[in-house]
Amino acid sequence: MYLRTTQRRNKDGSVVRYLALAENVRHPEKGYVEARVVHSFGRADQLDRAALERLVTSIQRVLRDEGGEPVAKGASAGGIAIEASFELGVVHVAKALWTKLGIGEAIQARLDTRQLTAPHAIALLAMVAQRLDRPGSKLACHERWLERVWLPEARDLGLHQLYRALDLLAEHGDAIEQAVFWRAIDLFKLDVDLVFYDATTAWFACEEEDVASHEWRGLSFEPLRKRGHSKEGRDNRRQQAADPSARQRASGDARGDPQVSVALAVTRDGLPVRSWVLPGDTADVTAVARIKDDLWHM
Repeated sequence: MYLRTTQRRNKDGSVVRYLALAENVRHPEKGYVEARVVHSFGRADQLDRAALERLVTSIQRVLRDEGGEPVAKGASAGGIAIEASFELGVVHVAKALWTKLGIGEAIQARLDTRQLTAPHAIALLAMVAQRLDRPGSKLACHERWLERVWLPEARDLGLHQLYRALDLLAEHGDAIEQAVFWRAIDLFKLDVDLVFYDATTAWFACEEEDVASHEWRGLSFEPLRKRGHSKEGRDNRRQQAADPSARQRASGDARGDPQVSVALAVTRDGLPVRSWVLPGDTADVTAVARIKDDLWHM
């Protein structure tokens, strides 16, 4: 059954609409489906709304499940209207893994050591969940993503708080990674007697490479964007010849654009152990020695 609307045009040009409760039935003789009026509610402009509301309430009472909630999709009850809806799936899984792997616990331990009260932990969780769901910038996370998902503890975060949370990783990232690594070994019973390593390069569309390290809060950061052998073929002379902009940026340097080397170590089952970002001119043999030393001291 459905609410059927019909209309009639008067001689003066006005249109009158009529509402009726109808159903589609097959005519036994004619053989086609036609509408049959079960009840007429009369003219729409003279509708007894109270009577129609009582009918709706009566129907909902029949359709309620044992828990007292209407089972009909989209049905309203007690005048309740839906104001907003939020995505939960990815955030729910991310929060569960965040807790299971001890990532939040490791971050909170560093915050407690520094006696920091800023919401760095929830800001980092929000950015990780965004990367899993819809990768984007910190601005996109703050301006568009947080309002779509159900993460109420992060809803009032300011954009500056997302950026400041990254400072915690710059200062304590090694300690946090180490704590999560040992937690994962116990949790998954990882076999780390054999570790596989691979690396790739990521290039930057800029003309100059980094030439000097810089100091920040007592930490020294080596220059990362350096020209070196590109695993993406960016140092290929034929590509530069076909791409005038690349040739111009290279400025006669056959090594191509400034780049960084991104390395990843995994177990024999493919589970990540640790990642590194190294200067773009780091040779593979040098990277392996660095990675071996870092893993040995974890």
